[in-house]
Amino acid sequence: MKILVVDDERDVEMLFRQKFRKEIRSGFIELEFAFSGQEAMELLHNSQPPDVLYIFSDINMPGMSGLELLEQVKKEFPDIQVSMISAYGDDENYQNAINAGAKEFFTKPINFESLRAEVHQINESSD
Repeated sequence: MKILVVDDERDVEMLFRQKFRKEIRSGFIELEFAFSGQEAMELLHNSQPPDVLYIFSDINMPGMSGLELLEQVKKEFPDIQVSMISAYGDDENYQNAINAGAKEFFTKPINFESLRAEVHQINESSD
């Protein structure tokens, strides 16, 4: 199962690789990273159909925001599940994300046990 993590903070890659080390090593998941919404869309367009099943995106990024990315993904690739993350757990971001089709909304710091459960649930529903 390929997961695309989109965040403008590059240290997120090391954190995700560390937290999902066991799942990566076993071949359960493959992580790919994009550091902007635009880069994420380019990655999705590079393989037709995209081999990404799940996107985990920050909301607040320069250029294309996570919410704009969510809307674009849902329009072009409706089968890809997208969850959003924000350092701000405010109601407005939550409502905007859910209304735009986000599967889940996480706040920083990320609860990786909840995220792991989400990944397992998406994998089971895609079989």
